[in-house]
Amino acid sequence: MVARAYEPFVELLRANMQNCGALRIDHVMSVLRLWWIPYGETADHGAYVQYPVDDLLSILALESKRHRCMVIGEDLGTVPVEIVGKLRKSGVYSYKVLYFENDHEKTFRAPKAYPEQSMAVATTHDLPTLRGYWESGDLTLGKSLGLYPDEVVLRGLYQDRELAKQGLLDALHRYGCLPKRTGHKASLMAMTPTLNRGMQRYIADSNSALLGLQPEDWLVMAEPVNIPGTSTEYPNWRRKLSTTLEAMFADEQVNKLIKDLDKRRKAASKKKPA
Repeated sequence: MVARAYEPFVELLRANMQNCGALRIDHVMSVLRLWWIPYGETADHGAYVQYPVDDLLSILALESKRHRCMVIGEDLGTVPVEIVGKLRKSGVYSYKVLYFENDHEKTFRAPKAYPEQSMAVATTHDLPTLRGYWESGDLTLGKSLGLYPDEVVLRGLYQDRELAKQGLLDALHRYGCLPKRTGHKASLMAMTPTLNRGMQRYIADSNSALLGLQPEDWLVMAEPVNIPGTSTEYPNWRRKLSTTLEAMFADEQVNKLIKDLDKRRKAASKKKPA
Protein backbone atom coordinates (compact mmCIF):
# COMPACT_ATOMS: atom_id res chain seq x y z
CA MET A 1 0.00 0.00 0.00
CA VAL A 2 2.78 2.41 0.87
CA ALA A 3 4.44 1.84 -2.51
CA ARG A 4 1.16 2.75 -4.21
CA ALA A 5 0.61 5.83 -2.02
CA TYR A 6 -2.32 4.04 -0.32
CA GLU A 7 -4.35 4.19 -3.52
CA PRO A 8 -6.20 0.87 -2.91
CA PHE A 9 -7.29 2.02 0.57
CA VAL A 10 -8.38 5.44 -0.69
CA GLU A 11 -10.40 3.89 -3.53
CA LEU A 12 -12.03 1.47 -1.10
CA LEU A 13 -13.14 4.28 1.19
CA ARG A 14 -14.38 6.48 -1.65
CA ALA A 15 -16.39 3.66 -3.21
CA ASN A 16 -18.16 3.04 0.09
CA MET A 17 -18.55 6.63 1.27
CA GLN A 18 -19.85 8.26 -1.88
CA ASN A 19 -23.51 7.40 -1.30
CA CYS A 20 -23.90 7.25 2.47
CA GLY A 21 -23.72 9.47 5.52
CA ALA A 22 -22.22 6.87 7.84
CA LEU A 23 -19.91 3.94 7.27
CA ARG A 24 -19.43 0.98 9.63
CA ILE A 25 -16.03 -0.68 9.31
CA ASP A 26 -16.13 -4.33 10.33
CA HIS A 27 -13.16 -5.37 12.48
CA VAL A 28 -11.68 -1.89 12.58
CA MET A 29 -8.53 -3.31 14.20
CA SER A 30 -7.52 -4.25 10.66
CA VAL A 31 -6.03 -0.76 10.31
CA LEU A 32 -3.52 -1.81 12.99
CA ARG A 33 -2.92 -5.49 12.29
CA LEU A 34 -4.36 -8.61 10.69
CA TRP A 35 -3.68 -12.30 11.25
CA TRP A 36 -2.31 -13.62 7.98
CA ILE A 37 -2.31 -17.36 7.21
CA PRO A 38 -0.05 -18.75 4.45
CA TYR A 39 -1.95 -20.43 1.64
CA GLY A 40 -2.54 -24.09 2.43
CA GLU A 41 -1.70 -23.70 6.12
CA THR A 42 -3.91 -23.78 9.21
CA ALA A 43 -4.60 -20.77 11.42
CA ASP A 44 -2.01 -21.75 14.03
CA HIS A 45 0.72 -21.26 11.42
CA GLY A 46 -0.26 -17.64 10.84
CA ALA A 47 1.19 -14.42 12.21
CA TYR A 48 0.12 -10.84 12.82
CA VAL A 49 1.05 -8.44 10.03
CA GLN A 50 1.28 -4.86 11.23
CA TYR A 51 -0.27 -2.03 9.20
CA PRO A 52 0.71 1.68 9.09
CA VAL A 53 -2.10 2.60 11.46
CA ASP A 54 -1.37 6.33 11.77
CA ASP A 55 -1.31 6.83 8.01
CA LEU A 56 -4.48 4.79 7.50
CA LEU A 57 -6.39 6.65 10.21
CA SER A 58 -5.28 9.99 8.78
CA ILE A 59 -6.55 8.97 5.34
CA LEU A 60 -9.77 7.69 6.90
CA ALA A 61 -10.32 11.04 8.63
CA LEU A 62 -9.59 12.97 5.42
CA GLU A 63 -11.99 10.93 3.28
CA SER A 64 -14.61 11.10 6.02
CA LYS A 65 -14.38 14.90 5.94
CA ARG A 66 -14.43 15.06 2.15
CA HIS A 67 -17.51 12.87 1.87
CA ARG A 68 -19.25 14.19 5.00
CA CYS A 69 -19.46 10.58 6.11
CA MET A 70 -19.05 9.62 9.75
CA VAL A 71 -17.24 6.39 10.63
CA ILE A 72 -18.23 3.69 13.12
CA GLY A 73 -15.53 1.16 13.95
CA GLU A 74 -16.60 -2.34 15.00
CA ASP A 75 -14.16 -2.74 17.89
CA LEU A 76 -15.50 -5.90 19.53
CA GLY A 77 -13.42 -8.89 20.58
CA THR A 78 -9.69 -8.60 21.18
CA VAL A 79 -8.86 -4.90 21.03
CA PRO A 80 -5.16 -3.94 21.35
CA VAL A 81 -4.75 -1.14 23.89
CA GLU A 82 -2.65 0.95 21.52
CA ILE A 83 -5.48 1.45 19.06
CA VAL A 84 -8.26 2.53 21.42
CA GLY A 85 -6.94 6.06 21.88
CA LYS A 86 -5.95 6.38 18.23
CA LEU A 87 -9.48 5.56 17.07
CA ARG A 88 -11.00 8.04 19.49
CA LYS A 89 -8.62 10.85 18.49
CA SER A 90 -9.34 10.14 14.82
CA GLY A 91 -13.05 10.67 15.39
CA VAL A 92 -14.03 7.04 14.83
CA TYR A 93 -17.14 6.07 16.78
CA SER A 94 -16.92 2.98 18.96
CA TYR A 95 -19.47 0.15 18.80
CA LYS A 96 -21.29 -0.82 21.99
CA VAL A 97 -23.48 -3.94 22.04
CA LEU A 98 -25.90 -4.40 24.94
CA TYR A 99 -25.08 -8.08 25.42
CA PHE A 100 -21.40 -7.31 26.04
CA GLU A 101 -21.74 -4.24 28.25
CA ASN A 102 -21.43 -6.04 31.58
CA ASP A 103 -18.66 -7.10 33.95
CA HIS A 104 -17.64 -10.54 35.23
CA GLU A 105 -20.47 -10.41 37.77
CA LYS A 106 -22.99 -9.68 35.00
CA THR A 107 -23.66 -6.17 36.23
CA PHE A 108 -24.66 -4.15 33.19
CA ARG A 109 -23.20 -0.75 32.38
CA ALA A 110 -25.57 2.12 33.16
CA PRO A 111 -27.03 3.78 30.05
CA LYS A 112 -25.47 7.10 31.05
CA ALA A 113 -22.05 5.44 31.31
CA TYR A 114 -21.93 4.64 27.60
CA PRO A 115 -19.30 6.81 25.88
CA GLU A 116 -20.80 9.61 23.79
CA GLN A 117 -18.47 8.87 20.89
CA SER A 118 -20.11 5.53 20.20
CA MET A 119 -23.01 3.77 18.54
CA ALA A 120 -25.19 1.76 20.91
CA VAL A 121 -27.01 -1.31 19.63
CA ALA A 122 -28.92 -4.11 21.31
CA THR A 123 -27.52 -6.79 19.03
CA THR A 124 -25.90 -7.30 15.62
CA HIS A 125 -26.24 -9.42 12.49
CA ASP A 126 -23.80 -11.94 14.01
CA LEU A 127 -25.68 -12.28 17.30
CA PRO A 128 -29.12 -13.54 18.33
CA THR A 129 -32.15 -11.28 18.23
CA LEU A 130 -33.46 -10.03 21.56
CA ARG A 131 -36.00 -12.83 21.65
CA GLY A 132 -33.41 -15.39 20.56
CA TYR A 133 -31.05 -14.20 23.28
CA TRP A 134 -33.67 -14.29 26.02
CA GLU A 135 -34.90 -17.74 25.02
CA SER A 136 -31.33 -19.03 24.46
CA GLY A 137 -32.47 -20.05 21.00
CA ASP A 138 -29.00 -19.39 19.62
CA LEU A 139 -27.53 -22.00 21.96
CA THR A 140 -30.19 -24.56 21.09
CA LEU A 141 -29.66 -23.92 17.39
CA GLY A 142 -25.89 -24.05 17.80
CA LYS A 143 -26.19 -27.45 19.45
CA SER A 144 -28.28 -28.81 16.59
CA LEU A 145 -25.66 -27.55 14.13
CA GLY A 146 -22.79 -29.16 16.03
CA LEU A 147 -21.07 -25.89 16.91
CA TYR A 148 -20.09 -26.92 20.44
CA PRO A 149 -17.43 -29.57 21.15
CA ASP A 150 -19.20 -31.19 24.08
CA GLU A 151 -22.05 -30.91 26.57
CA VAL A 152 -19.79 -29.39 29.23
CA VAL A 153 -19.14 -26.33 27.08
CA LEU A 154 -22.82 -26.00 26.18
CA ARG A 155 -23.91 -26.34 29.78
CA GLY A 156 -21.51 -23.58 30.76
CA LEU A 157 -22.93 -21.32 28.04
CA TYR A 158 -26.49 -21.91 29.27
CA GLN A 159 -25.47 -21.12 32.85
CA ASP A 160 -23.68 -17.97 31.76
CA ARG A 161 -26.73 -16.87 29.78
CA GLU A 162 -29.02 -17.31 32.78
CA LEU A 163 -26.72 -15.12 34.87
CA ALA A 164 -26.58 -12.51 32.11
CA LYS A 165 -30.37 -12.48 31.75
CA GLN A 166 -30.80 -11.89 35.46
CA GLY A 167 -28.20 -9.13 35.38
CA LEU A 168 -29.94 -7.51 32.44
CA LEU A 169 -33.38 -7.76 34.05
CA ASP A 170 -32.00 -6.19 37.23
CA ALA A 171 -30.56 -3.33 35.16
CA LEU A 172 -33.82 -2.78 33.28
CA HIS A 173 -35.59 -2.34 36.61
CA ARG A 174 -32.78 -0.27 38.15
CA TYR A 175 -32.82 2.29 35.35
CA GLY A 176 -36.57 2.56 34.89
CA CYS A 177 -36.97 0.70 31.61
CA LEU A 178 -39.71 -1.63 32.86
CA PRO A 179 -42.98 -1.06 34.74
CA LYS A 180 -42.58 -1.76 38.47
CA ARG A 181 -45.13 -4.57 38.28
CA THR A 182 -42.89 -6.54 35.91
CA GLY A 183 -41.33 -9.68 37.39
CA HIS A 184 -37.85 -9.67 38.89
CA LYS A 185 -36.78 -13.29 38.32
CA ALA A 186 -35.43 -13.87 34.83
CA SER A 187 -35.79 -17.65 34.91
CA LEU A 188 -39.56 -17.26 35.32
CA MET A 189 -40.03 -14.64 32.61
CA ALA A 190 -40.87 -15.31 29.00
CA MET A 191 -40.10 -12.79 26.27
CA THR A 192 -43.03 -10.36 26.23
CA PRO A 193 -43.67 -7.10 24.37
CA THR A 194 -42.99 -5.27 27.64
CA LEU A 195 -39.61 -6.94 28.12
CA ASN A 196 -38.71 -6.46 24.47
CA ARG A 197 -39.53 -2.76 24.71
CA GLY A 198 -37.58 -2.46 27.96
CA MET A 199 -34.40 -3.79 26.37
CA GLN A 200 -34.67 -1.32 23.51
CA ARG A 201 -35.47 1.50 25.93
CA TYR A 202 -32.24 0.74 27.76
CA ILE A 203 -30.20 1.33 24.62
CA ALA A 204 -32.27 4.37 23.64
CA ASP A 205 -31.51 5.91 27.04
CA SER A 206 -27.77 5.51 26.53
CA ASN A 207 -25.33 8.40 26.36
CA SER A 208 -24.13 7.19 22.95
CA ALA A 209 -24.47 9.77 20.19
CA LEU A 210 -25.73 7.11 17.79
CA LEU A 211 -28.41 4.45 18.20
CA GLY A 212 -28.97 1.38 16.05
CA LEU A 213 -32.09 -0.79 16.18
CA GLN A 214 -33.17 -3.86 14.20
CA PRO A 215 -36.58 -4.48 12.57
CA GLU A 216 -36.28 -8.10 13.74
CA ASP A 217 -36.55 -6.87 17.31
CA TRP A 218 -39.50 -4.62 16.54
CA LEU A 219 -41.21 -7.74 15.20
CA VAL A 220 -40.01 -9.92 18.12
CA MET A 221 -38.48 -12.44 15.74
CA ALA A 222 -36.45 -15.38 17.09
CA GLU A 223 -34.44 -16.65 14.10
CA PRO A 224 -30.99 -15.14 13.43
CA VAL A 225 -30.04 -13.85 10.00
CA ASN A 226 -26.47 -15.17 10.27
CA ILE A 227 -24.60 -17.72 12.37
CA PRO A 228 -20.82 -17.22 12.36
CA GLY A 229 -18.88 -20.42 11.82
CA THR A 230 -21.45 -21.91 9.44
CA SER A 231 -21.85 -21.98 5.68
CA THR A 232 -24.02 -24.76 4.29
CA GLU A 233 -25.28 -25.73 7.75
CA TYR A 234 -27.56 -22.67 7.97
CA PRO A 235 -29.15 -20.42 5.31
CA ASN A 236 -27.17 -17.33 6.27
CA TRP A 237 -28.40 -13.97 4.94
CA ARG A 238 -31.52 -15.57 3.48
CA ARG A 239 -33.88 -15.33 6.42
CA LYS A 240 -36.58 -12.76 5.63
CA LEU A 241 -38.52 -10.51 7.95
CA SER A 242 -41.75 -12.02 9.24
CA THR A 243 -43.78 -9.40 7.37
CA THR A 244 -43.40 -6.79 4.65
CA LEU A 245 -41.95 -3.35 5.40
CA GLU A 246 -45.29 -1.78 4.51
CA ALA A 247 -47.13 -3.99 6.99
CA MET A 248 -44.49 -3.45 9.66
CA PHE A 249 -44.66 0.34 9.50
CA ALA A 250 -48.45 0.19 9.50
CA ASP A 251 -48.49 -2.02 12.60
CA GLU A 252 -49.91 -0.23 15.65
CA GLN A 253 -47.58 -1.90 18.16
CA VAL A 254 -44.48 -1.21 16.09
CA ASN A 255 -45.43 2.45 15.78
CA LYS A 256 -46.04 2.71 19.51
CA LEU A 257 -42.62 1.21 20.15
CA ILE A 258 -40.85 3.56 17.75
CA LYS A 259 -42.61 6.62 19.20
CA ASP A 260 -41.73 5.52 22.73
CA LEU A 261 -38.07 5.03 21.86
CA ASP A 262 -37.94 8.34 19.99
CA LYS A 263 -39.42 10.14 22.99
CA ARG A 264 -36.91 8.60 25.39
CA ARG A 265 -34.04 9.28 23.00
CA LYS A 266 -34.92 12.96 22.81
CA ALA A 267 -35.29 13.14 26.59
CA ALA A 268 -31.88 11.53 27.04
CA SER A 269 -30.22 14.00 24.67
CA LYS A 270 -31.70 16.98 26.54
CA LYS A 271 -30.06 15.79 29.76
CA LYS A 272 -26.58 15.92 28.24
CA PRO A 273 -24.44 18.89 29.30
CA ALA A 274 -24.20 21.65 26.71
